[in-house]
Order: sequence, then C-alpha cells, then structure tokens
Amino acid sequence: MEKSISENNNKNKTIKNNMISLGIFLVILAIILLKGNFEVNIDGTVNYGFWSIVPALMAVTFAFITREAIFSLLIASITGVFILGDGLWGLPSIFYKALGNEDFIWVVMIEVFIGVLVAFFLKTGSTEEFSRVVGNKITNRKGVQILGWFLGMFIFFSDYFSPLFVGPVMKNLTDKAKISREKLAYICDSTSAPMAVLIPFSAWGVFITGLLVGNGPIQDIMMASKIFFKSVIFNFYGLFAVLMVGFIALGIIPEFGPMKKAEERAMKTGKVIGDNAQPLMGVELSEIKMAEEIKKPRLFVNFILPVLIVICVAVGTYIIMGSAKTLEAFMFAVFFLGVVLIVQKLLIKDIFDTAVQGIKGVTSAIIILAMAYVINTLSKELGAAQYVISVTETWLTPTLLPVLVFFLSAFISFSTGSSWGTYAIMIPIAIPLAFAFTGNQVGTLVYATVGAIAGGGVFGDHCSPLSDTTILSSFGAACDHIDHVKTQLPYASTAAGVALLVYLLIGIIQ
Repeated sequence: MEKSISENNNKNKTIKNNMISLGIFLVILAIILLKGNFEVNIDGTVNYGFWSIVPALMAVTFAFITREAIFSLLIASITGVFILGDGLWGLPSIFYKALGNEDFIWVVMIEVFIGVLVAFFLKTGSTEEFSRVVGNKITNRKGVQILGWFLGMFIFFSDYFSPLFVGPVMKNLTDKAKISREKLAYICDSTSAPMAVLIPFSAWGVFITGLLVGNGPIQDIMMASKIFFKSVIFNFYGLFAVLMVGFIALGIIPEFGPMKKAEERAMKTGKVIGDNAQPLMGVELSEIKMAEEIKKPRLFVNFILPVLIVICVAVGTYIIMGSAKTLEAFMFAVFFLGVVLIVQKLLIKDIFDTAVQGIKGVTSAIIILAMAYVINTLSKELGAAQYVISVTETWLTPTLLPVLVFFLSAFISFSTGSSWGTYAIMIPIAIPLAFAFTGNQVGTLVYATVGAIAGGGVFGDHCSPLSDTTILSSFGAACDHIDHVKTQLPYASTAAGVALLVYLLIGIIQ
C-alpha cells in the first residue's frame, strides 16, 4: 500500500514538472516570436546576445526538472531553431548539420560495436565468470573501487575508450560489491578526460600543443610542447579530479551529497540503480542469457583474449600511428568473438540475434548523443562562446587571469559540451593576454593560464549532460544519465573549487 502511494506521488510530481517545463518552453517561444529580428553586426552576422546560450541552458535545466534527457534536448533544439529564425522547418537542416559528419558517425559506430561486444560477453557467460574469479580475490568495496580507479588511469590514451572499457568490465564487480552505478559512472568519467588531458603525448596534449603555436613568442611545436609539459602541474582540476577518485575509494574523503545517498541505497537495499532510473544500457542486454551450447564459460578465449585485442589494437595504433584506433579495436574484438562463437557451435542466426540485441541495448544512448550534438551545433551557430567571452574579457587582469580563464573555459565547455572546441576558442584569446601581462616572457602566469584552460574545459564537460564523454560514461556504467550528472556535480565542483583557490593564489603572488 505504501509503495503504491509513493509511486502515485512520484507520478504526480513528474507530471507537474513536465507541465512546468512545457509552460516555460511556451513562454520562451512566445518571447522569441514577439522579439522578431536580432541585432545585425557590421560584418553582416547576427548578434544573438544572451539568446545564444538559451538552448544549452534550457537543455540542462529541463533535464534536471523532468529527468527526461531526450525530451529536454528536443525542446531545447526546437527553441534554438526558432531563435535562428528558421522555425520548425529548420529542425531537419540542423539535424543534418549536426549528425551528417564523420565525428558523429564514428562515435555511433563505437557504441554499436561496444553493444555487440557486451552482448557476446553475456552470451558466453564470460562476464559472470570474470566477476566470480576477480571477486574471489577482491572481496571488499574499497578494493573494487581502487581497481576501477587504476583501470581508468591505465586507459589514459583515449577519453572515449576509457569509460566504454572500464564500465562494462567493472559493472558486475561493482554490482556484486553493492556499489551504485552512479559511483561507477563517476569513476569512469573522472579517470577518462581528466587523465587524458594530463598526458603530454595523448591526443589531448597534442591538440592543445598545436593550438599554442603562433601565440605570443611560441613559434614552433617544440617550444609549445615544453610549455604544455610544464603547464601540466598547473592543471589543478585535472590533478584533483583524478586524485579525488582514489581518495574517495580509499575512504580518505567521505562520501557526500547525492552520491552518499546513492551509495547508502546500494549498500542497504542492494539496489545499484534508483527505482525511477533509466539506465542508458537498454533492458535488451540484461535479458541475454548464456547460450546452452556453452556448458562452461571459457574465460580466456571468450573474455580475456577479446579484451587484450581491444587494448593491444588501441595502444599499438597509438604508439605506431600517434592515434588510438578505438573503433577498429572494438571492431576486431567483435569479429574475433563472432568467429569463436561459431567454433563453439552457436548457430549463425543466434549470433546475429545476439548482435541485434546488443545494438538495441545502446539505442537510448545513441539518441541522447545525437540530440547533444544538435544542441552543440546550435550553440556554434548562435555564437554562444563568442557571447560569453564578449561579456567577460574586460574583467581580465593579471591577478584574476587564471581564475577567469578557468571559469570561462568551464562555462563555454558546459554550454557547448565540447572541451576541444573550448580550447580552440580560448587559447588564441587567453594566451596572448598572458604574454601581454608578462612582457612576452614565459613564466608561471603563462603555465597557469594554459593549465586553467585545459582543466576548465574538462570541468565544464563533466558538469554538462550535453557532453559526449559524460554520456559515454553513463552508457558504459549502465547508469541513468541525469543521476550520473547530479551525483558527479558536487564532486567535480569540489575539485574545481580547490583549483580556483589555487589559481587565485597564483595570480596574487606571481
């Protein structure tokens, strides 16, 4: 009886929140229509002002109110095309711009092959067997979390590969240890991009180094590399975010905020996800049972070898070619395991049916990712980043430069869901300013500014439900996406708060 009353209350609250969101949307739409045309700049471009960040803010706000990420992103997208002046007719065009590109197709293909690989693992019973074997050696919650922390740091070469590998590998272990999926998603997320941005020879390091060339006295890649290398110790958010995962796992920092409630729920009730949660990994995957043809799980052939293929291909291509071939790594592992299943006497029809179940299981994650790409494209079309910079660049002083650069980078990354896009915008603006304040001398202020941009971009990414890496972390951990964002936010904000204090101190004493 009490459960029924609770369910009705939750339903009524959800309906109320949905109606509030719809009302806000209609009011904003009416204001846009009444406003008419926006100011046109001298060069012919349109100045959307504050309206440029409205779609991103709506997406985030509505996601927290309604807990419906797809609905929130769609409403925000419709608002964006109305601001652009295209109305609903502009929706197909923006979808084509956002999704008809190699980047989006690449990420989708990775998710598809991950879904198929996880489905094959479940069909062979190898994930259960892995959990049993490792679980016999690591028997406590602390040990499981530390293992996840180390795995995340080990996969430093790709922020995409890391959560997609660590999540599925650790999920059964964390479930068995009664660790919430929110906690697993946090471990995946906070050891991916924060770790990758600290490594000078990772794709992140190479990208930022390339952007530094041509700013101030930085004339070549060698000088840029030296500056980035020395800036790593000034990337306080990246350092604190990664270390904080370990400190929390070890119990040095106690759980707090929504994560504490999630962990208490998991420990006391065994529920690793909330009652109203909608895990990004679909129910189709949870329904897959071990094939009758496989009498006993073969851990090495069915699990360890495919995992080694993924790691070896990704790491090998990174070392040899300078770029981790993440998609190809998962693709080879899927093809290998498919052949193994045929050898183990599974019917080809059953293998393909399992693959289709795996693809269905990742559909919700792909849809959210697609809508996030649309919002990010709208933010670019509206000039959100340029607006944020225009209203804040006059505040910059040598003392406040690292602090404001960190804040600006975080806000732009939060609004656009893109760390790399933020770097491309902020570095050409902030680094020349740092050199102007130092008389073109390379020193602490320059290193701190580079570190603040790098860390700020990651922090904004962590807080944004529009971020692809945040979505992939929710997907890898099979966690409700909004629950992941809500539980990670206080932890990310704590690391960012400490970073801001250190940047302020550097600005004062430099």
